[in-house]
Amino acid sequence: MATPSPLQPAAASGFDFAASGRRVIAIEVQGLEAIAARLDGAFTDACRAMLACKGRVVCTGMGKSGHVARKIAATLASTGTPSFFVHPGEAAHGDLGMITDADIVLALSYSGESDELLTVLPGLKRQGNLLIAMTGRPGSSLAREADVHLDASVPLEACPLALAPTASTTAALALGDALAVALLEARGFTAEDFARSHPAGALGRRLLLHIRDVMHAGDEVPRVRETATLSETLVEMSRKRLGMSAVVDADGKLLGLYTDGDLRRTLDDARIDLRSTPIATVMTKSPKVIGAEALAVEAAQLMEQYKINALLVVDDDHRVVGALNIHDLLRARVV
Repeated sequence: MATPSPLQPAAASGFDFAASGRRVIAIEVQGLEAIAARLDGAFTDACRAMLACKGRVVCTGMGKSGHVARKIAATLASTGTPSFFVHPGEAAHGDLGMITDADIVLALSYSGESDELLTVLPGLKRQGNLLIAMTGRPGSSLAREADVHLDASVPLEACPLALAPTASTTAALALGDALAVALLEARGFTAEDFARSHPAGALGRRLLLHIRDVMHAGDEVPRVRETATLSETLVEMSRKRLGMSAVVDADGKLLGLYTDGDLRRTLDDARIDLRSTPIATVMTKSPKVIGAEALAVEAAQLMEQYKINALLVVDDDHRVVGALNIHDLLRARVV
């Protein structure tokens, strides 16, 4: 008798996995539509309380609700609402001290009867914390104790055994997202604000990294006087290894630029003597430049727009203060 493949057990032979998946998603969509239809004054009250909160929004929950609460706390924190997660079991053994009287507590429990949550409620009440509950049972103990109750009930779970939280956790997650985004919009939270809490992410690098953070400065900047020869300029370019050199006057003001690309074009002209030709006769006289306070992403955009690989950085008086090339932006992961 043939042994069933582990990739296709005998019990699953002929099973329509795609149909099962579509059924799950349809049930969860139905749950989300039910949540959306119920957003009312309680949702508004919750948002107003969280917006006015002088402390943090402390999210808590057990089991799958705890996982959702942890994600809601992370979303709130990254979108302008200070927030963190506290495990209710740990709260009952000392972590309740992490919650101050200025904080709001957002407690999640689909049944509304989680023992661990109900155990810490008296302490929160004595401290005067406003309690927002998110449950699937408006008549539950947690809902009755709450100052604001958010009804997160769904018509049915996607699990055919009605055991594993599925549609209910999706609905709670979406309701948490709705709170976070409503607060974000009410605050006028911007992409720059978001980047400040994500400095290591791609958005943070694009919105927070400035030219001054990635440019070469001081003696690292290749530059020659306008009286230099082409050969002297090539020596400077080789020494500084940025594939270019600024041409400046006695005050350090930019007069022109000479690059590796210019050298290739110069070599095509047999009339040019590399040793004696003045750099001023072969330099680019109006090169693209950028300021030190500009965003690094703006340098990337300039390079892409004009098909160039390097930029000089100048101050308000057009003096050369820095230089960077595409490799600097790649190392900074701006591009």
